[in-house]
Amino acid sequence: MKILFVMDRRPDRGSIQAVANYVRAGDRLGHPMAVYGRDDPHFPGVRFTTDVGGFDYAVFVNESWRHWMSGLRMPRLMAAFPRDRRAMLDADGMYNPVVSVDGYDRNLASEWERAQWRAHYELVTDKVLQPTFEPIHSGVRSLPFYGYDPASQLRTRGAKRYDVLHVGHNWWRWRQISSELLPALECVRDRVGEVCFMGSWWDAAPVGAKMLDLEAAFGVDPERFRRLGIQTRPAVPFTEVIAAMSTAKVNLMTQRPLFRRLRLLTSKFFEIVCADTVPLVMIDPDHAASVYGPAGRELALHGDGIADKLLDVLGHPGQYAEIVNEVRRHLVAHHSYEVRVRQLVAALAD
Repeated sequence: MKILFVMDRRPDRGSIQAVANYVRAGDRLGHPMAVYGRDDPHFPGVRFTTDVGGFDYAVFVNESWRHWMSGLRMPRLMAAFPRDRRAMLDADGMYNPVVSVDGYDRNLASEWERAQWRAHYELVTDKVLQPTFEPIHSGVRSLPFYGYDPASQLRTRGAKRYDVLHVGHNWWRWRQISSELLPALECVRDRVGEVCFMGSWWDAAPVGAKMLDLEAAFGVDPERFRRLGIQTRPAVPFTEVIAAMSTAKVNLMTQRPLFRRLRLLTSKFFEIVCADTVPLVMIDPDHAASVYGPAGRELALHGDGIADKLLDVLGHPGQYAEIVNEVRRHLVAHHSYEVRVRQLVAALAD
């Protein structure tokens, strides 16, 4: 099966890392894949094409913004692929009913906005896929989509630059960071070395956030970071994410509240396990075990035990390295990109 991905290409965020892995794994399994568009040096290892005639299916990867595709290109793609040969990956849960988490984070602002999204999706396809094991909408099909690439696993030598690192953008993260992580760090800061947050908007909200009523999404307190001696660094491109994570003894993964509620997977779930680090994921243990297997419970960072867990990991690196290796074996068996390619092919052919 030949599959064309249609997506908004961003080198330092979104699903481009996953799609690059699909291209490589698809070649190994005899399912050629490419991304619609012209070659771009910012995306090494990704195959691009504007020749849509040689593909069997088109998969539209939708990430929060439904109008990114030019009105001039969309009719060409709709004409090239009959309706039953198109699918939509709903990466951010926009096809669901309106979901609001504590009045703070939500997928949609209103029923009117939901109707706009539904009309957009239903114009494109009848087949909506979501990267979750447990869709909450009966019209959505489960497709985990993001996966683990053991070939990307790094082994580094020498001392680590950071004790604790968070690689990811400040997008609906501040409530969890400020209410759970920072108080724990305050308790043990004198026993933890360098701490860094790497990504966009940790220094300040972007210009225009207030006008778009998105101040809460980019909330941050740089003065609190300064008091705790937390460094900030800019985002890195997708090709450097795993190497950047590998500069720290411990890496933290956070998820926006909406994604935790919907249990949506992202690339970070798997990139962080490819890095030469101990990944600690700020989700509940059951959620961690559903992705990483039973050993994943030991990597869940939650509740009142955050400070103790950080110190335990930093004090017993060998013990946690074995836990991480057990998790990697589980991911190879259940979440490799070869597994994901077969799941995608089956979902499209169904």
